[in-house]
Amino acid sequence: MANDPYAALGLDKTADAAAIKKAYRKIARTSHPDLNPDDPAAEARFKAANAAYELLKDPETRARFDRGEIGADGTEQAPRGYYRDAAGGPQDSYSRSGFDAGRGGAQGDFGGIDPEDIFAAFARHGRGAGGGDPRGGYAGGARFDMPGQDQRYTLEVPFLDAVRGTKTRISLPGGGDLAVTIPAGATDGLTLRLRGKGGAGYGSGPPGDAYVTLAVADDPAFERQGDDIHTRLDISLDEAVLGAKVPARTVDGEVNVTVPAGASSGRVLRLRGRGVKRRGSDARGDHLIELRIALPPNIDDDLRSFIEGWRETHAYDPRGGRT
Repeated sequence: MANDPYAALGLDKTADAAAIKKAYRKIARTSHPDLNPDDPAAEARFKAANAAYELLKDPETRARFDRGEIGADGTEQAPRGYYRDAAGGPQDSYSRSGFDAGRGGAQGDFGGIDPEDIFAAFARHGRGAGGGDPRGGYAGGARFDMPGQDQRYTLEVPFLDAVRGTKTRISLPGGGDLAVTIPAGATDGLTLRLRGKGGAGYGSGPPGDAYVTLAVADDPAFERQGDDIHTRLDISLDEAVLGAKVPARTVDGEVNVTVPAGASSGRVLRLRGRGVKRRGSDARGDHLIELRIALPPNIDDDLRSFIEGWRETHAYDPRGGRT
């Protein structure tokens, strides 16, 4: 990830949470590797934006980064003079030994793991194998076990996939992919925990977990309010006056709904059990359809003449009752 997560999203430090989310979604829609399989530059933009969003979406983590307490990759930043102040102790002996370089990292860089946890693990094993000297214990073959790091990802999900539930795969920044099951009724911001799908453990330590936070996209036809779905349905003048059966879209597909005779714009039809699956239950919310009368695009002479004649004997005031 770039050293400046704000730059990775095309923002400055004054951006609010909504702007950060909007910028990430825009990059994800245009640069996701699945949409640009042969474009390494697009993949790099997506990876940088994903890492930046993971860091900045949480107010506490963002504040820690802004204060310089953590780096752009989320790792703890040692205070100035940290290793010098610890000189002569067991921690200093490991920080200068190049232990992390053996893992492919820079000397003294613990990849986001709290150094105190590593030192404590060494000390425990060292006392058992090296007579109380953690360095002697390690050199003497003591086993070093520690769980792997947890990994965090963000996955943008189409609206209907979140409502219905689905299975998908996400591309990982380091290569490969991860299978994800999205439960029916998933909400925006829901975090899924995938046990054992994080970083590899150290020694015989277990792997970490993967946490996938869902970003549910908007849909032009459907609006979710709790477990209910809201839509609008245009009906013709004759359908409103005479009543009719007309097709309407639901999250399960198209169904025919009955428009009662004399229906006005704004009337709401309720389709029970056609909404979103409730969490922890097989029950579902409802689908509410707001009717909206749409006049023909061209008012011809026949319709105009009929309405004029009808108004002479049946005029009424819809804003104050019948006259």
